[in-house]
Amino acid sequence: MDVDQYENFPVASVLLPKALRAPIGIIYQVVRTAGDIADEGDWSATERHARLADFRAGLDAVAEQHAAPVHPLLFDKLAGVVTQYKLPLAPFYDLLQGCAQDIDAGRFADRAALLDYCRHSANPLGHLMLHLINAATPENLAEADAICTASQLISFWLDVAADWKKDRVYLPLADMRRFNVTEAHIASGVADADWRALMAHEVSFVREMLVRGAPLALRIPGRLGIELCGAVHGGLRFLERIESAGYDVFHERPVLNTFDWCVVAARTVVMWLSRRVGVQARSIEGNA
Repeated sequence: MDVDQYENFPVASVLLPKALRAPIGIIYQVVRTAGDIADEGDWSATERHARLADFRAGLDAVAEQHAAPVHPLLFDKLAGVVTQYKLPLAPFYDLLQGCAQDIDAGRFADRAALLDYCRHSANPLGHLMLHLINAATPENLAEADAICTASQLISFWLDVAADWKKDRVYLPLADMRRFNVTEAHIASGVADADWRALMAHEVSFVREMLVRGAPLALRIPGRLGIELCGAVHGGLRFLERIESAGYDVFHERPVLNTFDWCVVAARTVVMWLSRRVGVQARSIEGNA
């Protein structure tokens, strides 16, 4: 679980309210440390699970309000943030479960299994952000889940080739069978008609999810709301780039250039000033 990827709510931005930068930085450090246990170093799967168990003990210590047996300084800082902002610990435990899935799961049988993974690995950060600003209503949480999950899936579609080298395939196996795509397509970098049909299907699903979550950005006040508008339109632009590349994510990973970011900025401003989500539907339909 890499929190540096595009999949999560922003954790470091000049648009973030100054008062939130310190607590978000501590949350990021906690998530980053857990993610490194799952992904970095040369530990065996057994060793990684043991270290995650130790990390869970640190969260338990925060919950029980006593000194953590591991990473005491980090968990002491987290305890302060949890107390000050009345944060629930459930999202942190969910993130640990996502880390455990990173260790064990290299394939996902169907979309439901993949979305369950995203529920643990991406969505908790959105929940924590909403709790930080006292905006964790059921409607906001649901729309945050849509944005976080969609953003993580976009990163997966962009990094199909890189993930394959790590023995990970995030495309649902049921979808691959439906479109007659095998792992040989990924291994050989074959973007044939079957592959394009599969990717068009996945891109369409993610686009709909981003649009479904977009109203959240207009309910969140100030700079964080603008940031979320930008996150939505950045995701949509990445989807457009995948489409314009003919869904070939093998030979050159789709990226956003200066012009693309100008398009994202313009769409963000229009959405924010118009206070209308409808602008996102237009950004889905065409390329600038």
